[in-house]
Amino acid sequence: MFMTAVSLAVAAIPEGLVAVSTIVLAIGVQRMVKKNAIVKKLPAVETLGSATVICSDKTGTLTQNKMTVKQIYYNNKLVDIDKQEKQDNEELKKLIHASMLCNDTKIAKDLTLTGDPTETALIDMGFDFGFEPSIYENLPRVEEIPFDSDRKLMTTVHKNGEKYIVYTKGGVDELLNNTIAYIVNGEIKNDILEYKKEIQKNNEEMAKNALRVLAMGYKELDHMPTKEEMKNIETDLIYIGMVGMIDPPREEAKIAVEKCKTAGIKTVMITGDHKITAIAIAKALGILEDEKEALTGLELEQMTDEELTKNIRQYSVYARVSPEHKVRIVKAWKEQGEIVAMTGDGVNDAPALKTANIGCAMGMVGTDVAKEAADVILTDDNFATVVSAVEEGRRIYDNILKAIQYLLSSNVGEIIVLFVAILITPLIAKWFNITNIGALEPLLPIHILWINLVTDALPALALATDPATKDIMKRKPIEPKKGIFTKGMTLRIVYQGIMIGTLTLIAFCIGLATPNIQGSPEYVEHVRIEIGQTMAFSVLALSQLVHVFNVRDNKNSIFKSNPFNNKQLILAIFVSTMLMITILLVPALRQIFSIWKLPVENILEVLLLVFSPLVIVEIFKLFKINTVKDE
Repeated sequence: MFMTAVSLAVAAIPEGLVAVSTIVLAIGVQRMVKKNAIVKKLPAVETLGSATVICSDKTGTLTQNKMTVKQIYYNNKLVDIDKQEKQDNEELKKLIHASMLCNDTKIAKDLTLTGDPTETALIDMGFDFGFEPSIYENLPRVEEIPFDSDRKLMTTVHKNGEKYIVYTKGGVDELLNNTIAYIVNGEIKNDILEYKKEIQKNNEEMAKNALRVLAMGYKELDHMPTKEEMKNIETDLIYIGMVGMIDPPREEAKIAVEKCKTAGIKTVMITGDHKITAIAIAKALGILEDEKEALTGLELEQMTDEELTKNIRQYSVYARVSPEHKVRIVKAWKEQGEIVAMTGDGVNDAPALKTANIGCAMGMVGTDVAKEAADVILTDDNFATVVSAVEEGRRIYDNILKAIQYLLSSNVGEIIVLFVAILITPLIAKWFNITNIGALEPLLPIHILWINLVTDALPALALATDPATKDIMKRKPIEPKKGIFTKGMTLRIVYQGIMIGTLTLIAFCIGLATPNIQGSPEYVEHVRIEIGQTMAFSVLALSQLVHVFNVRDNKNSIFKSNPFNNKQLILAIFVSTMLMITILLVPALRQIFSIWKLPVENILEVLLLVFSPLVIVEIFKLFKINTVKDE
């Protein structure tokens, strides 16, 4: 009874499950690296498969991050850059100077540019108009205020002979809030309030063409500004003009957005650009259809957290937002029970990345702070990579479920064999005229250990490399609250365990009924028991190897798929089968495992029982019983 209790305990515990789950995740992480996603934490792989909302930055993630200036606005006129004459007028010169000098791009001796794509595009524009790098020597920078996502402005101060000139570039609205005049045809005018209407009209015109618009301003000083003056240096500016740049949407991002729709994943664009620009890009990518789905940071600030949470599903685009807004957006989605993936690159994005269920930092332009806060680093800064990571997460989650179903259904089968055998031992002894009831057990502890540690483990590990099903991105995201053991999963584990256990007991009984054994009654009885144990051991081990094909797809018939498309699984099954055959054929090993050399007729019966799980589960799939509780 003690040995039987040990056998039951060993049968009940899926020893390899922890190792299998960890290895499945680790293999998934390696696969993600090849898809340009570096996963920092193993559990993040599984969480990715559950993602229901992806909040993505626009520039560089949804777009190509290859800025090109297309239009400029100055002297009260909007001009296509390729139609602009390279004439030398004061306003164009100031616009180019502001674009090139208020800029952190690094220029190599061969004129190779390194820096933010927005700023490098401005330098390229200056070069196209004939401006030389010598302007940096003629107008050296003496002070600066770096760009800040809250201010949405950048300012530099340059020495100009005996005087100093201040250049500021940034968002149109933010710069206009700090201007007191504007320059047109060499004349500085003060009726800025009236002129702002004209500026906004042209700003919207460029934004409708999906252009990212930056405004330029300046002022002149007769002295070097003090540290105290630098605190308010961005006030009392003179408006120069605007520059409109195109950053084309990524083709692969458009495909990825469509894939998200079919997968039941909501794509949300969050950008600091103008609302009209954001809407134009979002429409091109298929993120939104109605302009009512777009919200500005200003409108967001007027909403309480409760109002935002209540209405969060109405919005797909957020424009002119600050990092604080991103945190509110993520929290609102999470309040709705969604699993949120968030992309970001800046220092100020770290709180949002930390707040999201999955933080995805940009590997190319991302800051170290953002990368530290993230769970995943995208080495190509591409939205399509996020979607690929989600798809890989789903595949990994599916494979973990397959391994769990396989191991637990096998263990349930083992428990049933041992438990039922204990209950009906007297009946079995009576049916087959067995007097040595103490020896009448279908499986020995060594058999259970061998199956659990060797025969089960290899196929379960190989399931980690199972390819994704064709519909993996056509079904709804996994519901985290639903848990692993759904009604369907429990049903499959139980009935498949009963199936394996029943087939093993049948094999044991067939072995006990083996006829034509010569010898004393005690010898005949001993041989029949060992033949029964050998058949039970063989059927239990080999039927589980056959059963692994059933768990690969719970919906579709094995005959509608390619059962050999996982080479690692085929190799694992082959190795496990060879190990079993070796034990059955080598006399010394048979003695260790207390098994008997099977008669030919028993071998045929074993093979019939071994392949029975395929037929039984196929019948369940045919009548859709296999998935009836998954809905």
